[in-house]
Amino acid sequence: MQNAAPDTRPIYRERLAPSLWVFLAAAVGGPMIALTFTPLNSTLALILGALGTAAILGLLILLSPQVRVEGRMLYAGRARIDAQWLGEPEAFTGEDARAARGPKLPARGWHLIRGGINGVLVVPITDPDDPAPSWTISTRTPDRLAAAIRLARENAVTPAS
Repeated sequence: MQNAAPDTRPIYRERLAPSLWVFLAAAVGGPMIALTFTPLNSTLALILGALGTAAILGLLILLSPQVRVEGRMLYAGRARIDAQWLGEPEAFTGEDARAARGPKLPARGWHLIRGGINGVLVVPITDPDDPAPSWTISTRTPDRLAAAIRLARENAVTPAS
């Protein structure tokens, strides 16, 4: 007997982690912690500084939003939408991405924008009851995300039997 459960493996997954420059700036927190505790005990200060750096960098990664496509669903941070309500995605890079994040950003749209990530994907929403006309999502690989959304839309139209 075959497994009738739908395939929920991710078609696409990306964590929108901060850029290298943010990590370098955050790593300065560890030496600051160490300097604070140096008058008490230099060994303790080094240990706390190292732990502080690890905690800051770990939190930057763990708290970064994820963009993923699983089955028929698009997840962007805490938001999710069924692929049947997604229009044709538009991928932007370079100057076009800057314009999509700035002057052309729809005021009523839903946005997941992260600094240091150049690519942008704009996905129109076809649900007439949804107040957001589109989703604008930062991504390092906008073409791959667009392809994953197209595949999810196909799965939504023709579910596996």
